[in-house]
Amino acid sequence: MHALKIFVQFVLVADAQLTPLLRLGAGACAGIIAMSATYPMDMVRGRLTVQTEKSPYQYRGMFHALSTVLREEGFRALYKGWLPSVIGVVPYVGLNFAVYESLKDWLIKSKPFGLVEDNELGVVTRLACGAAAGTVGQTVAYPLDVIRRRMQMVGWNNASSIVTGDGRAKAPLEYTGMIDAFRKTVRHEGFRALYKGLVPNSVKVVPSIAIAFVTYEQVKELLGVEIRISD
Repeated sequence: MHALKIFVQFVLVADAQLTPLLRLGAGACAGIIAMSATYPMDMVRGRLTVQTEKSPYQYRGMFHALSTVLREEGFRALYKGWLPSVIGVVPYVGLNFAVYESLKDWLIKSKPFGLVEDNELGVVTRLACGAAAGTVGQTVAYPLDVIRRRMQMVGWNNASSIVTGDGRAKAPLEYTGMIDAFRKTVRHEGFRALYKGLVPNSVKVVPSIAIAFVTYEQVKELLGVEIRISD
């Protein structure tokens, strides 16, 4: 799903007539629309993934979680944490594009280690450029993803005991907004808490971005061949 979303963003900004700024804007808009359309599923997924066998309250599945959240917390609860997600789209997409294109340009111009032949990058080199871009983009935007996850738990009466997994009564998680969530997380857990789970998330996200970039490039080349033939 993540790789498909990023790939759609790239395809939407493939028009060569767009300036870099317009490409960034188009990619960000595409990402925001795609993310907003599927956000309730992401919110429910977040809650399902933190519950354990020891949790005092269990969602039985996706539809049970959706109906329970709607009944107990209202429709707006399905979009908790949406704002940091939207804010994170711009640096995430922008850095992915900027790092990927900059690396490509540098490699083609400098031709280090024999990685470039006839001003073309190979698939493995493109994968490496995509992986580097994904690493930078996801590292910069990751704190917003952590805050999004935290905010998704707000209003869930069982959230604290679900997260700890010990079933003991805890004070409910409460944030008044994104800034408050940032402040309380750093104050109580330190700055490193904003990067909890970065490594396993990178194992999933970075390869998907690299593959998406290479797929994008290959599709562009295929479409270019088809256009030249039809002309």
